[in-house]
Amino acid sequence: MKPYFLPVAATLVLCGIEHPVLAASYMVNDSCPAYVKHETGGDYTNPDDRQRLTVIEQFHFTPDVESLTRGASGPLGGDISYTLEHFPNHHRALAAMAKLAIRDKNRKPPGARYVVECYFDRALRYRPNDARVRSLFGSYLLALGQADAALEQLEQAAVLEPENPTSHYNLGLLYLKKKEYDKARASAEKAYSLGFPLPGLKNKLIEAGQWKGTN
Repeated sequence: MKPYFLPVAATLVLCGIEHPVLAASYMVNDSCPAYVKHETGGDYTNPDDRQRLTVIEQFHFTPDVESLTRGASGPLGGDISYTLEHFPNHHRALAAMAKLAIRDKNRKPPGARYVVECYFDRALRYRPNDARVRSLFGSYLLALGQADAALEQLEQAAVLEPENPTSHYNLGLLYLKKKEYDKARASAEKAYSLGFPLPGLKNKLIEAGQWKGTN
């Protein structure tokens, strides 16, 4: 399954597009109820559940919605929210919701039922071992300035899915931000050895005089 990433440097790079880092706090409370499985819905990573995904994506999570061009049945936040209310750990929809919140500087985009953090929280309560969700959530938390919470998610993502280059790249960016250069360099080397395409982390390590790679 293709990874969907939100690596963070001086700016947030979400699905290949840079966005300014937001300043906000992360909090989920009683207004964020747990996901209850629908007849049409369930675990995005489960092939049996995904058989019922087509109708959701056809009418709500269209290519225009995913690219944040325009909504399919109303506001963009509503269509993405509808998708996540049925498949809470839908990686592409979570990435799109985070990207929308960052683009519009609004943690609860118009049409969304919950704040962005709640969608991640619901996904992880439902499937706590979904490394892709943890990687996306960690990067989003870092964009909010919540470095400690982000580190917890990104470290867990790297443990759960050690061959995912995005998790190591994101970890490297966070270690770099904390000036833990040995860890940042190790994460970068792992990410690039696994084929991560973006040079931002390496370039920043070079700028800091901390890159020891041959290329």
